[in-house]
Amino acid sequence: MKTKDLTLTALLAVLLAVFGTFKIPGIVPGTEFQLSAPFAVCIAALFGFRRYLLIGVLASMINLLLGTHTILNVLIAMVFRLVAGGIIAIGGDKPVLLAVSGPVGTACGRIVLAAVLHTGAGVLLLGAVPGMIFTAAATLVMYPILKRGLKYGTV
Repeated sequence: MKTKDLTLTALLAVLLAVFGTFKIPGIVPGTEFQLSAPFAVCIAALFGFRRYLLIGVLASMINLLLGTHTILNVLIAMVFRLVAGGIIAIGGDKPVLLAVSGPVGTACGRIVLAAVLHTGAGVLLLGAVPGMIFTAAATLVMYPILKRGLKYGTV
């Protein structure tokens, strides 16, 4: 791996970790949103599935070491990454797939969380709907900006 690629991977991992640390509150308690979801989808679309997974694993390691995430948080994040990144890896960076991959990844993460907690998935999924909508919209806004920045060397 070249120095430029190594540096960019580390930078993206740190940004993803920071975005995953902060939650934007929702109107209803439990409906908070992390900006890391649309950012992660954009990383997968711009840099490919393998590099995206590497960046995600590094971000999870950073969050674990800082104590901002638990193993459960990392499990849910990895489910999200595998599903959302897999959709993009298979289908490409079509706008509809970019918009859908994040919410589908979130839904799968919530289903896994429900199984781990032995609770109903419906309530967890319902609470995630505002964040899913925000993820889809934010991805469609962020992706062209990041793609243009990458093209002109500003990202």
